[in-house]
Amino acid sequence: MQEKLSMKVLGMSLGALSSITYVLCVLWDIAFPRYAMKGVWLKLLPGFTWLTPGSFVLGLVETFLAGVYVAVVFVPIYNYLLERG
Repeated sequence: MQEKLSMKVLGMSLGALSSITYVLCVLWDIAFPRYAMKGVWLKLLPGFTWLTPGSFVLGLVETFLAGVYVAVVFVPIYNYLLERG
């Protein structure tokens, strides 16, 4: 039988993945402004403005929390279906 997923482990993993992706995207925007995702971040992240230290940290926190949110929703569904399967 398969093991249940851990909310803490998956939440931290997805939060870290989201934050790393955010940092890489910001670096991409700085390096290649023609192909920037700046407009996407402005729409997706409440309070985010381009690009101040405070706004960068806010985006980092918000993307981390978005990853945790996915785990909070996904883990109970997965574990429930695992028990029923």
